[in-house]
Amino acid sequence: MPGPAEAPRGAAFEAVAALVARARAAQAVADAFDQARVDELVAAAGWAILEPARNRELAELAVADTGIGDVEDKIRKNHRKTLGLLRDLAGLRTVGVIAELPEKGLVEIARPVGVVCAITPSTNPAATPANKIINALKARNAVIVAPSPKGASTCARLLDFVHAQFDRIGAPRDLVQMLPSPVTKEATAELMRQCDLVVATGSQANVRAAYASGTPAFGVGAGNVASIVDETADLEAAAAKIVASKTFDHATSCSSENSLVLVESVADAMLAALGRLGCVYVDGAGRERLRQAMWPDGRLSPAVIGQPAGTIAARAGLEDPAARTARVLLVDGGGVGPAHPFSGEKLSPVLAVYRARDFAHAKEIVREIYAFQGAGHSVSLHSGREDRALDLGLTLPVARVIVNQAHCIANGGSFSNGLPVSLSMGCGTWGRNNFSDNLNVRQYMNVTRVSRPLPEKVPAVDDLLGAYFARWGR
Repeated sequence: MPGPAEAPRGAAFEAVAALVARARAAQAVADAFDQARVDELVAAAGWAILEPARNRELAELAVADTGIGDVEDKIRKNHRKTLGLLRDLAGLRTVGVIAELPEKGLVEIARPVGVVCAITPSTNPAATPANKIINALKARNAVIVAPSPKGASTCARLLDFVHAQFDRIGAPRDLVQMLPSPVTKEATAELMRQCDLVVATGSQANVRAAYASGTPAFGVGAGNVASIVDETADLEAAAAKIVASKTFDHATSCSSENSLVLVESVADAMLAALGRLGCVYVDGAGRERLRQAMWPDGRLSPAVIGQPAGTIAARAGLEDPAARTARVLLVDGGGVGPAHPFSGEKLSPVLAVYRARDFAHAKEIVREIYAFQGAGHSVSLHSGREDRALDLGLTLPVARVIVNQAHCIANGGSFSNGLPVSLSMGCGTWGRNNFSDNLNVRQYMNVTRVSRPLPEKVPAVDDLLGAYFARWGR
C-alpha cells in the first residue's frame, strides 16, 4: 500500500516503470562503450532514416497518418536534418576526456545523463525523433520517445528501422524505445517524471508540463517568426527565399515566417515580387472569410495546419480563382494581439503583411508582435546593411537573427550556415526557456571536471578596481 505522502501507482506508472527499467539496463551497457562503439550506434540510427526507401516510407506514413505537410518536403527534411546532424557530430568526443585545460588545471570528462524522455510533435513525426535519438545515443544515453498520438505510427516505424540496424551491430534494442500506442497524456506525464532528462518539442502545453514534471527539462518556445524587408534588400532574392521557406512542408515548421514587415518605400515592389512567385493578396470580404475558416472558435483550426494554400482558400470559400492556386496567401495583419489572429503563428502558408515607415519602425512592429507571441525564437532580415543584423541582435528579444536566408531552412542549422542542425529551438528566458541554443548534443551530456592545484595568484585590489577608484575615488 502506498504511504500517506505517496501518489497512487496506477497502470500508467507500472507500464512506464517497466520501459524505464529496460532503458536503464541498456544504458548501463552503453555507459561502458568507447567512442568508436558510440559512433557505431550513431551511424546505425542515422542510416535507419537516411536510407532512401526507408526515408520515403516514413515521409509517406507521416503525411497519411497526420494529414500534415508534404511528402517530398518531408523526405528532404528527414535527409538533410539527419545528414546535417551527423556532420555536426562527426569527430566530436563524447566519451572520456573531452578537454584538457592545463592553464586552469582542469580536465573535462563527458558523462551521460541517463534515460532521456523525448517529447516529439506531429508536425515532424520522423525527423524530430531521429534527431533526438541520435543526440541521445552520441552521449551514451538511452531514450524513450513520447510521440504525438497522430505521429505515433511513424515513430513506431522509425524505431523498427533503428532496431533492425542495432541488430546488425549487436547493440541493445532497449537503448531506443517509445511509449506504446495509444499514447496518452497520463503515460507521457509519467514518463517525464521517471526519466532523468526531458527534451520537449511541440505544443506549449507539453513544454510547460515538462518544466513542471520535477525532472530537469529542456523545452522550446513558441514560433511566430517575423521577417523584415528593408529598403536596401535585394527584393527578388528576398521574395524567392521567403516563398521557399513559407511553402516548405506547407509551413509546418516553427521557423516558417508568419509576418512580413516591409519598409514602405519598397513595400509595393516587394509585394509585386511575391506576386510573381504565386503569392496572392486576400483582402475585403475574402480576408474575413479566411479568418473565420482559420479560427472558427478563436483557436487555430487543425484543418488548416500544414495544408496547401489552395486547400485553405477553398475551405474558406474564397471566390478569387487565383487564391485557389496560390502558393502563399497574403493578408493585411490589421494590428497585433488576440483581437488580430493573423498576427500570431499560423502553421500554414498564410502570411500577415505590415508596412513600416522605416527600419526603426519595422523593428518596433516586430517587438510588438513578439510581445504577443514568439518572443525569443528568431527574426528574419533581408537587407544589404550588415549593421542592421547586429542592431536586431542587440535590441530585439530573439535568440537568432537570420540574415538573407530562407528562414525555416536556415534557422535550424543548414549546410550554408554555422548553426547546429536541430529541429528544436531554445528561446531563452524571453520564451520562458532555460536555454537559447539550437538543441544539440551538449544538452544531452553531463560534464565532470577534475581540478588540480595551481600556484596561487591573488590579485591586488587596485589591479581590479583601479579604474573605478581613478574615476570615483575610494
